[in-house]
Amino acid sequence: MARNIPNGVWPTMVTPFTGAGEVDYAALEALVDWYIGQGVHGLFAVCQSSEMFYLSLEERVRIARFVVESAGGRVPVIASGHVSDGEDEQAEELLRMADTGVEAVVLVSNRLAAPEEGDGIWLERALRLLDRVPGVQFGVYECPYPYKRLMTPQLLRQCADTGRFSFLKDTCCDAGQLAAKLDAVKGSSLSIFNANSATLLASLRLGAAGFSGVMANFHPDLYVWLTEHWSSQPKTAETVQAYLGAASLIELQQYPVNAKYHLQRSGLPLELHCRSKDAEAFKANHRLEVEQLDALYRLVRKQLTAATA
Repeated sequence: MARNIPNGVWPTMVTPFTGAGEVDYAALEALVDWYIGQGVHGLFAVCQSSEMFYLSLEERVRIARFVVESAGGRVPVIASGHVSDGEDEQAEELLRMADTGVEAVVLVSNRLAAPEEGDGIWLERALRLLDRVPGVQFGVYECPYPYKRLMTPQLLRQCADTGRFSFLKDTCCDAGQLAAKLDAVKGSSLSIFNANSATLLASLRLGAAGFSGVMANFHPDLYVWLTEHWSSQPKTAETVQAYLGAASLIELQQYPVNAKYHLQRSGLPLELHCRSKDAEAFKANHRLEVEQLDALYRLVRKQLTAATA
């Protein structure tokens, strides 16, 4: 059941919407081409960045299938869209998402147990879902909404031992915790991708498979460079990491509106409209912050090109 989950950069894709609030598939196709043109190694469709909690099941399934078709085998695609609470509804979501042709269907960690419920309950429910969705490879996403449920090293090992899990989007933002998780799944087919920019280089040194986070919507090429060259060019890697960590503070702004503004400035035909955020709250100072971040990016990109020439 081994699937194609290469190491590297897996952007958490945003969903373009028209001014009328419908999914903009022409813009989505252009966005897929842009990510791939930036050198990414895979695409994570239908996640929180995609505003999955604000999409119907039909929209989630159609988006995942569209991204798979648009990628056309150039890079693999995984998808989540796992938002329901009930087991029957979750099984339907997972079966329908698996039918889109994605490489792996990603479970949202907080959907399988309430905050006060232990890992034993989580695993029991996960195993039942695996039985109801046979022949499918899975991932896990430590989604912060509606609450963040981090996977413990022991639970992660139990998932790895099933042979059905190949991907973790880790949001612990802590190199020590990442080290324990990486040690727990060593030798398995479960790869851990860090979602946190500030700890990325440290996690790569520990053995993380790469990056899967929101900032790959801003400058994925720098993340691609870091994941591919951190070991061979350590001094330059430190410089790139310093920029990536500081730049990631833009996440605290009006995301994903700000990402769509950046992509718009990059020539993509995206509206700023979102379902999860009010684009009208994206003020002139927010635009300036994105524009100034873009200017700094160009300086870093120029320095990186000179340093690696």
